[in-house]
Amino acid sequence: MELTTDVSLWALIRHGGRWLGNLRRAGALRVAESRTALRGVIVAARRTRAYLRSVEETGEKNHAREGELSALWSELGFALEDLGLSKLAKRCDITGRYWSDPNTFDEAFLAKADVGLERMERLALELLASAP
Repeated sequence: MELTTDVSLWALIRHGGRWLGNLRRAGALRVAESRTALRGVIVAARRTRAYLRSVEETGEKNHAREGELSALWSELGFALEDLGLSKLAKRCDITGRYWSDPNTFDEAFLAKADVGLERMERLALELLASAP
């Protein structure tokens, strides 16, 4: 699930730049909501990596935990879409759908979707650092 493409990341960065311009003109509530959603991406990526490490170490999947990850990523997708970060929102939505049933997507689709955890976390950190 860590495969990504540079072209997709560039498009996401451009989109993030436009979003930051709009955020600078936004009210305090929207700025706070945006920070919360971006921090949520960071938390979700870290929780997901911790779960993946657990599966790697024990060899045991936890379907309840996968359901929690699905809900977390899906909720982030909705929040980011509402805030105008549609490209990052789509990646969160795909990640949420993936965790609801990991057999749904093949590796080629995930690579094209650019849903690598480290990439999404890094972008969220960059957007947070640039936000007002």
